[in-house]
Amino acid sequence: MNFSEVFKQSNQLCRVSPDGKYLATCVQYRLVVRDVNTLQILHLYTCLDQIVHMEWSSDSLFILCAMYKRGLVQVWSLEQPDWYCKIDEGSIGLVSSRWSPDGRHILNTTEFHLRVTVWSLCTKAVSYIKYPKACQKGKYVSVCMCFSARGLGDRHFETETQDLAGVEWSPNGCVLAVWDSCLEYKVLLYSLDGRLLSTFSAYEWSLGIKSLAWSPSSQFLAIGSYDGKVRILNHITWKKVTEFDHPASINNTKAVVYKEVERKPVVGSADLSIQQHITMGSTLFNTQSKYEICPLPVQVPVVKPDLDRANPKVGVSSMAFSSDNRYLATKNDNMACVVWVWDMQRLGLLAVLEQTSAVRCFQWDPRRPRLALCTGNAKLYLWSPAGCVSVQVPAEGGFQVQSVTWHCSGDSLILLGKEQLCLCYMEVGEEEEEDDDVK
Repeated sequence: MNFSEVFKQSNQLCRVSPDGKYLATCVQYRLVVRDVNTLQILHLYTCLDQIVHMEWSSDSLFILCAMYKRGLVQVWSLEQPDWYCKIDEGSIGLVSSRWSPDGRHILNTTEFHLRVTVWSLCTKAVSYIKYPKACQKGKYVSVCMCFSARGLGDRHFETETQDLAGVEWSPNGCVLAVWDSCLEYKVLLYSLDGRLLSTFSAYEWSLGIKSLAWSPSSQFLAIGSYDGKVRILNHITWKKVTEFDHPASINNTKAVVYKEVERKPVVGSADLSIQQHITMGSTLFNTQSKYEICPLPVQVPVVKPDLDRANPKVGVSSMAFSSDNRYLATKNDNMACVVWVWDMQRLGLLAVLEQTSAVRCFQWDPRRPRLALCTGNAKLYLWSPAGCVSVQVPAEGGFQVQSVTWHCSGDSLILLGKEQLCLCYMEVGEEEEEDDDVK
């Protein structure tokens, strides 16, 4: 694989356009749009203040930049660089700004969630959704309106929850999954017209749901909970088909456990030039690592959470299905250094990746069964059915990978550091060579 040069970015604001042609990054109050292949700057826009949120429209023609402290949103056009739109929410404040699925409406949420203002770029019309219920990931549910993958719906219904905590549309836009607060394990599934299709509850009187993920085909719904388990529901009966546990001791003969092993490079002082002595931050001096396959049984490192503190580090917080629906990756928070990969065909554990540091982020290749992850160091990690590989990012100055994002083609990755970014280009046949780094 090859790496690009390093570019500046702020607040982790770096997004590839939905059509895969452009790369937008924010540097303080500037918005930079590059050609994703050549990385040449195509457009440079200047906002009125430091950008804290940036988002592409669904057709890749517009970019939204939000400045929450000033209650401002600016919209820029790629087709007409001289055109722009400014939305000022005034004294009512601004805490969130999002595109609608059609890419021609903007949803602004005011402070204290008093309302969502829907602005039309086409007609300049304004409408309001009063008293929305705040959910994670900037999604909202109210008794009057929801957005699905199919567009704007206009159904009014109350959910059978004590304190609604989250909502997630199925990828096909046909089912709405709603779940209660962490104090109660309860998932409700609604049709587009507001009919309750099913209710699922695994247990009572204990901390409940922590995460939820649909498979790309909408056939499976994975529910992660504070008891460290993932329960899989099917789309026909909405009953549990299986559950995945995250045991501290792994003795499953059908699973492969990969353990990251670090080693310091041995370099004699006589071999170093004066320049190399000066640039001690060079990748030459970085700790290298590789994966080793561990014989069973394997004890996974577990951190005992402090249950007396708010938001204890326990339970399944991250889950993601591969694009072909074949695999599910999960992370249990009191095993922060471990990623689990499950085979959805045989409904069992397939692989375990034990890292030397806590896993910050993982994401599936949108075209192939290939998982990328990072742990906040100068390395990129990849898993596929062929094996695992640890790759040193050859950027100067101690580039530490905080998050990873695949390009929609699956041919490259965007690696984000604290204030920098670079691109990693995957070579053809890379997947077949991944097992070369595994003992």
